[in-house]
Amino acid sequence: MRLPWNKDDDTADEGTVSLDKATTTVDEAETTSETKGSAYTAGKGRPTPSRREAEGRRRGPVAPPPTTRAEARARKKQLKNSMSREDRRKLSDERRNQRAEQREKMMAGDERYLMPRDKGPVRRYARDLVDSRRNFAGLFMPFAVVLIVVMFLPSIAAYANFVLLAFVVLMAIDAVILGRLVNKRVRERFPDTDDTGFRLGWYAFTRAMQLRRMRAPKPQVSAGDEV
Repeated sequence: MRLPWNKDDDTADEGTVSLDKATTTVDEAETTSETKGSAYTAGKGRPTPSRREAEGRRRGPVAPPPTTRAEARARKKQLKNSMSREDRRKLSDERRNQRAEQREKMMAGDERYLMPRDKGPVRRYARDLVDSRRNFAGLFMPFAVVLIVVMFLPSIAAYANFVLLAFVVLMAIDAVILGRLVNKRVRERFPDTDDTGFRLGWYAFTRAMQLRRMRAPKPQVSAGDEV
């Protein structure tokens, strides 16, 4: 015969059994941890995500690149509006420093930062030939400034046209001599190149017209050096 109070005893016995099982499970886990060493870490129960998956969840989907200039300007404006004043100032400083660094490397003749017309060993050699020579065309800019001033002097303004004509003739003769010299030396140094003729001669002439300190890239040789 089951008495009413026997139910509580059975429930207590079942709780004791459950507690004993939990204690046994903890003891087994501790035993396993001690067996595998202190560096053992219990499994997470799921595979570890790859670096690409983790970065994709963190950054979200990447927007496609803009297809038009208007869309690029709109995105730039939207990004600018979403940034604080301090962030915009920092971004502006970074871009300014990056442009200054790129220009410095371009002026030094680094092929990675040169304009397409200046790239290649042929163009580098042509620049060295121009920079090692004293060119009459290099006087064009100073002469143009002097000519503008002379135009305002009525007493000698009548002779300015003759002086200008003579200067243009001498500059044309010097340009032809320079173009033939550069093409000849380039063919000797690079017999397989196709970058010759009028195009290369014009490239050399336009560089010769610039003042030495204003040439880009900067001259790598001094006037009178053997190239």
